[in-house]
Amino acid sequence: MAEAGSRFRRVAIEKPFGHDLASAKALDARILALLPESQIYRLDHFLGKETVQNILVARFANQWFEAVWNNRYIDHVQITAAETVEVGSRGSFYDATGALRDMVPNHLFQLLAMIAMEPPNSFDADAIRDEKAKVLRAIRKPTAVCAVRGQYGKGRVGSRNVPAYRKVPDVAADSRTETYVALKLEVDTWRWAGVPFYLRTGKALAARDTEIVVTFKAVPYALFRDCPIDRLPANRLIFQLQPDESIVLDMLVKKPGPVIKTAGTTLDFTYADHFKLSGRTGYETLLYDMMTGDQTLFQRAEQIEAGWAAVQPILDHWAKGKGRLESYAPGSAGPAGADALLERDGRFWHRIGQ
Repeated sequence: MAEAGSRFRRVAIEKPFGHDLASAKALDARILALLPESQIYRLDHFLGKETVQNILVARFANQWFEAVWNNRYIDHVQITAAETVEVGSRGSFYDATGALRDMVPNHLFQLLAMIAMEPPNSFDADAIRDEKAKVLRAIRKPTAVCAVRGQYGKGRVGSRNVPAYRKVPDVAADSRTETYVALKLEVDTWRWAGVPFYLRTGKALAARDTEIVVTFKAVPYALFRDCPIDRLPANRLIFQLQPDESIVLDMLVKKPGPVIKTAGTTLDFTYADHFKLSGRTGYETLLYDMMTGDQTLFQRAEQIEAGWAAVQPILDHWAKGKGRLESYAPGSAGPAGADALLERDGRFWHRIGQ
């Protein structure tokens, strides 16, 4: 199996990597019994997107980013992967999987790791994957109150009629499989202590929107004591992955006039406008990297298993029939419990598709 000269043998495996922690470990054991880690390419197309890769450059090539990239300045982080499409013809697969298994231990945790990782000592694949693995191992095991799950009912998304999830072919009539999940997580490291990470993903939502929103702490109000608090929103840095690939910084400026009044504005960079690039799925980059032997954007076994370990307490709780399953309307932002998850902390979600 060893690679020699111009010949090589590599194996690509696309998620899901297992069904839970035990099955992920069993799968890794079977694969590693046949192939060394250097020949295994666990493929997650999100990681091939330019904006995802640009998180590393934005953080580590710009001094002012890294200077404030910690719990002294960041209030919280939101990671969203919203889809307008419903389950459709994938009822058999989806009813055995659900939103959490389908998206969280892979797609969303990889984005979290890119945001929360420490600077690697190089852009070598192992150096980057070492730091990402440390983040995933540092995720505090969530409790049941930190998870919200929902299932869409009958309704409309735009001009399209959407049948209730339980009416989808090959879905059980009494299914408790979630089509939406929201989580509150914490990363127990020196840099991120006390900073919540809010994750959400779902089907049949208001807009197709994958983004990371880094919300900074509010400025002291002493200078702006005469301004309503809601006129001084915190700065936000938004990495937009789809449908448009961009980076946006929300900030405040002074309105023209004789007195101090603030107005919100944005500094934005869009890949399509600046580099004249058309939309890409991410597979193009990953397949090229696989052919050249670059494993930077692929997961190792320890990352897979750390991701499953982080969500296993929630899976175990739900498997016992515990935990509320909320209904939500197609074309909405999800169940009310997801809003309450943030409102308890005095925060709110960034609007989907905004």
